[in-house]
Order: sequence, then C-alpha cells, then structure tokens
Amino acid sequence: MSAIIISCALTGSVHTPSMSPYLPVTPEETGTQGVAAALSGAAILHVHARDPVSGKPSADPRLYEQATAPMREHCDAVINITTGGSALMSLDERLAGALHLRPEMCSLNLGSMNFGLFGAADRKKTWQHDWELPFLEGSRDMIFRNTFQDIESVLQQLGEGHGSRFEFECYDVGHLYTLAHFVERGMVKPPFFIQFVFGILGGIGADIDNLVHMRRIADKLFGDDYLFSVLAAGRHQIPMATAAATMGGHVRVGLEDNLYLQRGRLARSNAELVSKIRSIVESLGRTVASPDEVRTMLSLKGREQAGPLPS
Repeated sequence: MSAIIISCALTGSVHTPSMSPYLPVTPEETGTQGVAAALSGAAILHVHARDPVSGKPSADPRLYEQATAPMREHCDAVINITTGGSALMSLDERLAGALHLRPEMCSLNLGSMNFGLFGAADRKKTWQHDWELPFLEGSRDMIFRNTFQDIESVLQQLGEGHGSRFEFECYDVGHLYTLAHFVERGMVKPPFFIQFVFGILGGIGADIDNLVHMRRIADKLFGDDYLFSVLAAGRHQIPMATAAATMGGHVRVGLEDNLYLQRGRLARSNAELVSKIRSIVESLGRTVASPDEVRTMLSLKGREQAGPLPS
C-alpha cells in the first residue's frame, strides 16, 4: 500500500464554541493548532475561518490569511482552503478566502443537500453566543447549495484561474456521478482526491457497507485515476478512518468533524486526533505521507505558487 495521507480539518462551520472549549475560534488558535497537527503527522490542513469574537463562521479573507500565516511559516503542510464555508453564505462569500490565498488545494462539495445539524441542539442547555441555537435549529429548513453552475464556477475560478486542485467532498453516491460528469467534460484532470463523507444527516450513513459501495462505484467510474479518503462525523470518525486505512485509502480527522478523542472525553486539540489516527494506521503497517509526498501523489502546484495575493 502507498503512504497514507492524513488530513486534519481544524475548525469547520458545523460545531459551535459552546460544544467544546478546545474548538479553535481565533486565527491565532487555528494557526497554532494547525502547526501542531502538522507536526503530529497531518500532511494536509483543511482551513475554515471564524469571527474571533463570536466564533461564528466567517468569509473574511483577512482571517484566512492570519490563520494560515503560522502554518506557512512553521510547517510544510499542504494548506487546503474551504469553498464550502457555511451553508448560510453566498458562493461569492464562500470563495473569498480561497481566491485571496490561491492555495494548493481547496475543498469542493459535489451536490446540494439537506444538512441537518439540529440534533446537536438537544445536547446542550446553555450557549455562549446568541447565534448558536438558532443556527443549529435553522438547519431543519436549510439546503446546502452546490449546483452544477456553482461547481463549474469553483473549477473555473480556482482550478483554471489559480491552479488549485481539489478535495472532492462526496456526501452520497450521486456525488460521484457528478464528479464523473465534470471529468467527461474535461474540467477535472486526474489524479482525483475524493473524500467520502459519512454520517451527516442528509447524506450517506456511516457504515462499512456504504464505504464498500462508494469505493466500488468510484472504481467503476475512475479506475486507477483516483485516491480516496474517508471523513466520518462524530463518533464514527476513528472507526471509519481505520476501515479506510485497511482498504488502502486515506483519512481525515479533526475538530471540524468530531470533538471527542474517545467516548465522554473531549479532544483537547486537533493534534490529539491526528496522533490517535497516526498510531492506529502505523499499527496497521501504513507509513504516513509527508507533505512533499502528497504534493507528488496529488500533482499539486507547490507551496511556492500559493499564498496571499499582493495587497
């Protein structure tokens, strides 16, 4: 088996500050945790931004620049900027950080979907900020929009425009066929880095049968032209990542997707989650890929070609 890519999603837009005191909120916290995660074995750092006061997801390019500055200075990890942002943002807002930073990689969601977060509202009684509960409850009537036109725009602006490559986030089997559509049109070139996403209410469930099925369909559609990674929400994160590692796939962990190191114990940092999955995959005989190995595996443009646009 090839070296395994560990991605770490640092903060995201799903969890809210009241859920964990260890969730990075300020750019400084995100940057510090990103460096520590990289030193623990994460070759790819997936970055969202939050308002440093309220902790609310933010589209401000300056916050992305501040969060990634320590990562660029103190580690060699591949920086992967979200284009998903938050389901409450417009596409222009979602792209603002990535267009400013011109990263080696971006995430790209491959379909519109229901994205239910409201179950988390039942697990808390007090909230630090007045936006948190309405945000979660509002997901009962929220669609995470990713139309064909939206996807085309991301591919054109970031792929063609800046040479960024993509972590294709597939929340269901149909999303694989959407990727195949863009491959057939020549808008995406191999190798494809496909993130199978499990356990989001509105997407495919987190069980091994679904992982096997997603891989079977990806094999049929893309042959040897793709690498797959697995992201699973909450308590499913480590078991599903372990299964992916045994199948020759790659893994994503981090506080964006899961707040707990084990049942009843909050992870105190992203680095704790990276260290845990690293120990597991190495015990399975997999070696952990370095950032430069990832750049070769995914045909990335190189860190020297990325970075903020001149002011």
